[in-house]
Amino acid sequence: MIAALAGVLTEKRPERLVVDVGGVGYAVHVSLQTFSDLPPAGAAVRLLVHTEVREDAIELFGFLTPDERASFHALRKVKGLGPRTALVVLSGMPLRELLAIIAAGDAARLQTIAGVGKKFAERIVVECREAAAVLAADGPLRLPVGPVDGVLGEAVSALVNLGYKRADAERAVQRVGRPTAPLEELIRAALQGLSA
Repeated sequence: MIAALAGVLTEKRPERLVVDVGGVGYAVHVSLQTFSDLPPAGAAVRLLVHTEVREDAIELFGFLTPDERASFHALRKVKGLGPRTALVVLSGMPLRELLAIIAAGDAARLQTIAGVGKKFAERIVVECREAAAVLAADGPLRLPVGPVDGVLGEAVSALVNLGYKRADAERAVQRVGRPTAPLEELIRAALQGLSA
């Protein structure tokens, strides 16, 4: 089973990506949320992967964060909800918002996602509510949203200059959460979080 891929993003389309790993191109399906956070084609990328094995195909589903992959696995436990439908649900709104809606039991809001009818929305709420509440309460999802300034802002800027996406850099720096730490120490700790 393939658990992660690290390589060059050679093809980037909403319906699928191709990641070249040592000369082998892997087709990977991703949510629109992940797609929008990916670097342009030709850049290095690392994806967490779920491998779906069926009689007639092997498909890879990719995620930038452990929380999105965990949410995908929770959605897959819903009866009748296949991997592509799980991606449709994850594509419907930002992950933090989606988890909050499921944890709150708001089936009506889930129905605003294309392809999610009343029955699916109700099943998702019933079968994923606890998992969504746990994920929503997890550290990275509770981080404050907004600009980061001072030494934290300098650390974010340094990480962006090293090639990391601004959103990932801000999350990594906020996870460290030591605004009084020396800049070098803050960057080092954030880099360790990004490489974990």
